[in-house]
Formats: sequence, structure tokens, C-alpha cells
Amino acid sequence: MFIVISLLIGYIFGCLHGSQLVGKYKKIDIKKSGVKNAGASNTTILLGWKYGVLVGFIDIFKGTVAVLLVLLILNANDITGNNQILLAYLTSLAVILGHNFPITMKFSGGKGTASLVGILLAIDWKIALIGIGILIIVTLATDYLAIGVMLMYISFLITTFYYFGLEPTWIVMILTVLSIVKHIDNYKRIRNKQETKLSSMFRKKVA
Repeated sequence: MFIVISLLIGYIFGCLHGSQLVGKYKKIDIKKSGVKNAGASNTTILLGWKYGVLVGFIDIFKGTVAVLLVLLILNANDITGNNQILLAYLTSLAVILGHNFPITMKFSGGKGTASLVGILLAIDWKIALIGIGILIIVTLATDYLAIGVMLMYISFLITTFYYFGLEPTWIVMILTVLSIVKHIDNYKRIRNKQETKLSSMFRKKVA
């Protein structure tokens, strides 16, 4: 029963897309414009950093709230220890699946980066500190968000295995593979020197 509850809560929250809300307000289909991704980075490219930050905040917040809500339900029902950890990770998987394949957007959503940041904050502050720190440092050093994201997932794999063992690590492996697949076009553009750099995103303004 708790597995079903965790997956449902995660997926429902995952389907709440910041880019869809902002896109309706600005009367633009963010998914079909720019680099054709329903996320904070593409919103920044299209509408400027203020709207990008708003989308990022919404997508981060939903990941945090979904996991914390499940943990609250589990604690209320005396589900603790490894079972609680595993269910929290299943919720995390469902959030990313909901963000990437939302029923509200005909199963074509974003890439889940901001939502993962929110998930890390809810799961464990130490894992979050390492993962988000690596994301920021690598992204600023390379000027490419996709590279920072890849290293964040790798750190999530390592820290999850270190703190929680093998079972949750399998879930992170699924998330990592999904992220790599979702970012293939970004990696190709980086190789061809066509990817939008982080620094240029924040110079863009609303038309």
C-alpha cells in the first residue's frame, strides 16, 4: 500500500510543471520553443533569468514537498529505517518520471534537474550539500549546465551507496541513465560547440 501511495504522490507532484504555468501566463509553449525543453534553463533562454528562476523554484519545491509528505505519512504509520529510505527514493523516482513524462503535457516534459535538487534537499542534507555543491562548481567552471548535472547524478550515486546501501542506489542508477538519455542532445551540442552557455542565458531578457 505504501509503495503505491509513494509512487502516486511522487508522480502527481512531478506533473506540476513550472514551465507550463509560466508558459500559460506568458502565452508561449516553452516545450516547443528554444531548445525545446520544458525546464528552467530553456525558460531562461526564452524569457530571461527571472522567469527561469521562478520555474526552477517551482520544480525544486515540488520535489522537496513530495518526498517530505511521504516521509510524514510513513512516520505517522511507524514506517522507519530502511523501508522508509527505500520508499523515499521510490517517491523521488516517481517525481522525476512525473516531471519528464507528465500526463498534463502528453507525457513529454522536462529533464528533472531542478526537481532532483529539491529531492536531494528532502532526502539528506549531506547528500544535498555534496550534490548541489558539485552542480554549482562544475557548471560555473565549464559554463555548461549539462556537465554539472551529470556530475551531480554521479555524486548522488556514490553518496547514496555510502549512506544507504545498494537498494536505493539501484533507483539512483535508473535516474542517472534517464538523465543521460534526456541530455544526449545537450552533449552533442557541447561537442559541436553549439550548446547555450550558462553565462549567455543570464544575459537574455524578455523580448
